[in-house]
Amino acid sequence: MNDPMIVKKSKKLSWLLRHGANEAGLAMDAAGWARVEDVCRYLRMSEQLLDRVIAENNKGRLVRDGDRVRCCQGHSTANMPVTQEALEASWDPWTGDGPIVHGTSVAAAHTILAEGIRAMARTHVHLASDESSKVGKRAAVAVLLDIDPTRIDGVWVSENGVILAREVPAHAIVGVRGATKNGRAAEAELRARLSQSPGHHVAS
Repeated sequence: MNDPMIVKKSKKLSWLLRHGANEAGLAMDAAGWARVEDVCRYLRMSEQLLDRVIAENNKGRLVRDGDRVRCCQGHSTANMPVTQEALEASWDPWTGDGPIVHGTSVAAAHTILAEGIRAMARTHVHLASDESSKVGKRAAVAVLLDIDPTRIDGVWVSENGVILAREVPAHAIVGVRGATKNGRAAEAELRARLSQSPGHHVAS
């Protein structure tokens, strides 16, 4: 997606469907679906352009189903009509084997090892199946946390492959790996902290 116009439209569409529906006066159901006609009217774009924006979105999070469209994950909880229950009902349960991954900063990793991962202003925590996904390629990701999905109460996967949970308890974190020079420098300290915490098991 290199066309500046498409990039601009994609960002506006993602904002509208993830964060701005109420502010824009856009009708949306609890799973994040809005009418294509309403979205096109608000953004002043044709259906053909909407389809192009969806097709070229590099994160694959925009989905059209007939006369409705949505972002499949990443919604804000404030001032949005979406609910956790409706979103989860629209996703598939995660059935993969082995640990899943969360990428974070060194500073955040210290807090996460003690408190777990909370979704904060979003409906769900975003996870990935392995470090080869985009979770390990963001600039802020210095540390990869391996997570045992069997220790989480509910794990789902959205249409674009993002793994989601309402929260990740600290005892579900089973491994720590540095993803950058800074992350690798902090790895021994973080692994020691993980191994000393009650209820933890560090992956080899």
